[in-house]
Amino acid sequence: MAAFNDNPVPADGQAITLESGRFKVPDRPIIPFIEGDGTGPDIWAASRRVFDAAVHCAYGGKRQAVWYEVFAGEKAYQKFQQWLPEDTIAAVRQFRVAIKGPLTTPVGGGIRSLNVALRQRLDLYACVRPVRYYAGVPSPVKHPEHMNLIIYRENTEDVYAGIEFREGTPEAEKLIRYLNGEFGKNIRADSGVGIKPISRFASQRLVRKAIEYARGHGRTVVTLVHKGNIQKFTEGAFRDWGYQLAKEEFGALCISEEDLAKPPYNGKLPAGKILINDRIADSMFQQVLTRAQEYQVVCTPNLNGDYLSDACAAQVGGLGLAPGANLSDEYAFFEATHGTAPKYAGKDVINPGSVMLSGVMMFEALGWDEAARLIENGLAATISQKRVTYDLERLMPGATKLKTSEFANAIIENLQA
Repeated sequence: MAAFNDNPVPADGQAITLESGRFKVPDRPIIPFIEGDGTGPDIWAASRRVFDAAVHCAYGGKRQAVWYEVFAGEKAYQKFQQWLPEDTIAAVRQFRVAIKGPLTTPVGGGIRSLNVALRQRLDLYACVRPVRYYAGVPSPVKHPEHMNLIIYRENTEDVYAGIEFREGTPEAEKLIRYLNGEFGKNIRADSGVGIKPISRFASQRLVRKAIEYARGHGRTVVTLVHKGNIQKFTEGAFRDWGYQLAKEEFGALCISEEDLAKPPYNGKLPAGKILINDRIADSMFQQVLTRAQEYQVVCTPNLNGDYLSDACAAQVGGLGLAPGANLSDEYAFFEATHGTAPKYAGKDVINPGSVMLSGVMMFEALGWDEAARLIENGLAATISQKRVTYDLERLMPGATKLKTSEFANAIIENLQA
């Protein structure tokens, strides 16, 4: 197409294509972006300058990201009276890799979550959240440097596909009567009712992606996190299906914790093998505080992954430094993991680190690792110099508080150096 959302496609770029399940990336890929709501324009503007500087430094003009704005959220509604225009979905399908800032999601009513809608429309079934520590960042734990894991969270089922009926509605009353009468349950008549589906198909494709990541990145532990001791046929099944997938498709690679304790291993993981184990969700929350170094790749149903990823991020600087990606087998959408913070909109104060580090993930997915490392190292150097935005400055004695735009300037100085 020549245009999406009445916005002409850049003539000086080319689309990323897919060959044999891998992205084929031209030197000037067209990358759709959504700047986001609230503080989104501030953090996107800062991040884009850092991205462009890193790509220029890494490749000297031989490569360049050709940015292409598409629309969702408040800006889309103002322009087209739609929160998520069909052309935005079509553009991401056309160009395959995209990035966005935070989008508005009202609580308790109103429009559907745009983030969820994007994930479901594009079947972005894996929410991927790396969590690692950058030296100098304030942390509530003694050894934040022990945290270096990546969370694979199922992105299409569980509460994201949940069915709910409000208390007192005919639908809720009908379902309660049915469950009480046909199955002998004892649900109170004044209850709201929710159903969460978890399937073998979705669970196993997520575990497959997590194991493939571990194999390709030298990680040796994949942990299934679930609440299967209580929810035996949803989250417990997630665990069972995960082990089944590991045995059937990766049997020569994966070793269970039970087998590892027996001869010939006797507790010692051989080189080139991956340990696959599981943890109950509440126990895992304790262990990422006390034994974070034991975990490398974590694989979880949707809701537990939502909680766990934010809890881990809190140990290493909060959501301002928490990147994220939503992946399928055909598309990759990178995003800020925090909210829109509308009271700070236009004030040039918010930490843009989440979008910047999501950009690191994006450039890695493109195979532009040199640019990714420059961004990450530039950010780390700036933090180590205690030149940070207000969220970190207020917790770092002797730090210099920078605006969003000034933080980007400092990162660019460091990556150029």
